[in-house]
Amino acid sequence: MNNLVPFVILIVFISFQRVVELFIARNNEKWMKRQGAIEFGNKHYKYMVFMHLLFFVALSTEKILLNRGLSPVWPIFLTVFILAQFLRGWAISSLGKYWNTKILVLKHAQVVRKGPYRFLKHPNYFVVTTELLIVPLLFNAFYTALLFTILNFMILSIRIPEEEKALRMLTEYDEVFHDCHRFIPKIVK
Repeated sequence: MNNLVPFVILIVFISFQRVVELFIARNNEKWMKRQGAIEFGNKHYKYMVFMHLLFFVALSTEKILLNRGLSPVWPIFLTVFILAQFLRGWAISSLGKYWNTKILVLKHAQVVRKGPYRFLKHPNYFVVTTELLIVPLLFNAFYTALLFTILNFMILSIRIPEEEKALRMLTEYDEVFHDCHRFIPKIVK
């Protein structure tokens, strides 16, 4: 049972982080809508939220019922997780008031080209993808890692095109990222 303590600590940390992010997103949503932002992708949003909630249930279930312990290479996984948190913070702070968990776009807003957005089109999705793989692997929860990597891919295959379509419609997104692939790092000039 002593390997349960690191698990609980990490789950509490991630849960607290998500609550703070939702608070930030809600405030940003109110501000953006007052500025005239248009929301896109609300049909798939509830499924994305459900997937993230289900992740915690599946991870906890696999960890506890199958008595999964820490991975022998846990320091590597923990390091990757910590680095992902820095990237998440960098992405959120780079977008500022424009960061949200929903797809909200202001017509003619300037596309953010600073921070990690100089290198990746979607650094926050990169972080989430990393977490949904690394956190279960940290605790040898292989079924959860596989299942949620697949589910996340399915959600992002809807989410990213929807977001890019909205940005193309209302901003100069194509001009900024015309030669940049979704998850392939490339410096945007």
